[in-house]
Amino acid sequence: MFGMGIQELVVLFLILLLVFGGKKLPQLARGIGQGINEFRKGISGAPAEEEQQQVTSEPQEPVKKSRSKKA
Repeated sequence: MFGMGIQELVVLFLILLLVFGGKKLPQLARGIGQGINEFRKGISGAPAEEEQQQVTSEPQEPVKKSRSKKA
């Protein structure tokens, strides 16, 4: 993984834990993950969540059930 071994990753994690603390580290990782997802969506051209929510929240016309005669 990028030329880093297990020992380097453990040291890096411990430094991050000391700098940001135990409570902020999960929030920081979550924010980075959301940022990466937004970046991927932007590159792929997928519609934003806001646009999808607007489309799905628009009222739809009620579906009329038609009774068909069976032969």
